Amino acid sequence: MTEDEFLSDVSEHVVEVLRDDGLYRHIRFRRPGTMCSHFDLLTWPGYLCYTGDMGTYVFCRIPDMFQFFRTDREYAERHGRRLAVNLSYWSEKLQAVDGARREASAIEFSPAKFRRVIEQIRRQWIRDARDTLSKKQRRSLWEAVGDEVLGQIEDGEHDAYAAARDFSWSLSGLGYRDGERKWQFDDLWDHSFTEYTHRFQWCCYALAWGIEQYELAKASTEAVA
Repeated sequence: MTEDEFLSDVSEHVVEVLRDDGLYRHIRFRRPGTMCSHFDLLTWPGYLCYTGDMGTYVFCRIPDMFQFFRTDREYAERHGRRLAVNLSYWSEKLQAVDGARREASAIEFSPAKFRRVIEQIRRQWIRDARDTLSKKQRRSLWEAVGDEVLGQIEDGEHDAYAAARDFSWSLSGLGYRDGERKWQFDDLWDHSFTEYTHRFQWCCYALAWGIEQYELAKASTEAVA
């Protein structure tokens, strides 16, 4: 999910202020005539609720949560970004997540991250084994990782972890009287294999953009008055 993709999704959205009473707000964003990619922002003292096509997320931190989400705007501007989004910090303030229909979460298993780490370890094993394994033996190790671990990744998080946990390759398994050396993924658990969901990323862009649009609309109304 990128900033440009989000901005394209909301390029025709308008602001509807349904309530604006101090810290009690209800602001709706949608393209006129449709609820596609719509979302609402609701605040009350200490809380903000995003709800819309991407689910429902409730955040809690300071009395005025619009002020909380504004704090990263200056940083973003200094780094050439239109929207200030801080996925890591903002996710720490989540109180509730809903709308995923299955397990509601702001993060999910990343097959791509898992694959990259397994392939990196496999390449390192082959490089380190050039003086101890023959070309044929290295090929066997390479293919074993591919068949027994990489081949299971697209079956889901549980199967991927189980395949890596259970993997064990040694020359004795090929009929060689070699000794005790085994190739196993002992340090795999030091890595992170999760990423923020597309829905949560979209929500965070919506927060940054929505608050900005609300403030612009409010400033315009006050100027006219």
